[in-house]
Amino acid sequence: MVDIRNKRVAVVGAGPAGLTLARLLQMQGADVTVYERDLSASARPQGATLDLHDDAGLKALRAANLMDSFEASYRPGADKITVVDRDGTSFLDAFVSSEHGVARPEIDRGPLRDLLLNSLKQGTVKWGARFVSLRRSGRSVELWFADGTRSIADLVVAADGANSILRPYLTPIRPIYSGIMVLEGNIRDSAASVPQIHRMMDDGKICALGDEKSLFVISKGDGSASFYTGHKAPNDWGYTSGIDFSDKSAVLAWFKAEFVQWSPMWHGLFEHAQPPFVPRPQNYFPTDQRWEAAADLTMIGDAAHVMPPYAGEGVNMAMLDALELAQCLADDRFQDIRWAISSFEESMRLRTAEATTVTMDQTKAFHSAAAIPDLIQMFASHADS
Repeated sequence: MVDIRNKRVAVVGAGPAGLTLARLLQMQGADVTVYERDLSASARPQGATLDLHDDAGLKALRAANLMDSFEASYRPGADKITVVDRDGTSFLDAFVSSEHGVARPEIDRGPLRDLLLNSLKQGTVKWGARFVSLRRSGRSVELWFADGTRSIADLVVAADGANSILRPYLTPIRPIYSGIMVLEGNIRDSAASVPQIHRMMDDGKICALGDEKSLFVISKGDGSASFYTGHKAPNDWGYTSGIDFSDKSAVLAWFKAEFVQWSPMWHGLFEHAQPPFVPRPQNYFPTDQRWEAAADLTMIGDAAHVMPPYAGEGVNMAMLDALELAQCLADDRFQDIRWAISSFEESMRLRTAEATTVTMDQTKAFHSAAAIPDLIQMFASHADS
């Protein structure tokens, strides 16, 4: 039988997956340390809102006894979406999923991280700990960090995201590029900077589609907004485009050339953004990926199954990973930790393969010639169900 209370658990990465797992394992009495490369919780801006699904993200929060904190922090109405074309003409105005039987409450990334951090024992997270290598030593694992320090653990969980440094210790399988490049930008005060777009968001989000391209503009509770262009480009576009992503005028010039038929109403996003902009190639893992389970290392979240954001599955799969791994590690049916991990990973691969298929279908649809009618049909099916 696995007794997680006798194990030193190292979680690498303080995103939603890693922090949720740390909370759940501490509830079981485990000795957990989270190692995060950021210098503090506020070291870098947090991205757009996250919609949590009842059978995934919210399920994990319920198991972690954090629903009261969630209900005090989420943003009612933030799941509202307005679908427009490249000229800003509305095709679907302020669609709210909860009004059509699909409750997916949204919370900003910052407040979600805060409520998870506040649930942990003091000192659980070691900030500024940039993992660089792993070395197995007998029955334990040595973790080495960029500052030359090391830590010893019995179980290491890779929650270090899409560019995981730990993943290659389990499998050589690399992600596949989807063909879609996202460029992320952020605006501090959308009401003052882009009032027309701010009114269109109405505390929710805009989905603009046209010419096989996309632009999402997403409001946040502090009055700021994040926006994300999506276009077809080589996976090294961020390096080979020659664009200075710290220069707003250079990025605006690119947008005018790449989104040439799009209305000038969108230009204010780039003129008032807080640089730098961040290019993000959208990757996914093959749906048939497999690896041999280890007794001292596993992975959750994007490290295990990164996928584009167009179906809202990423954070939900990640938090559900945390819940299912914690459950397996506490399950009396498993005689040892490797058996528990193997069972978890098999279930995770099956579950996330399905989510990846749905996500890639959505990614293709958002960047097709028929993007708007396809999306309207999808929302209509929600309304009818």
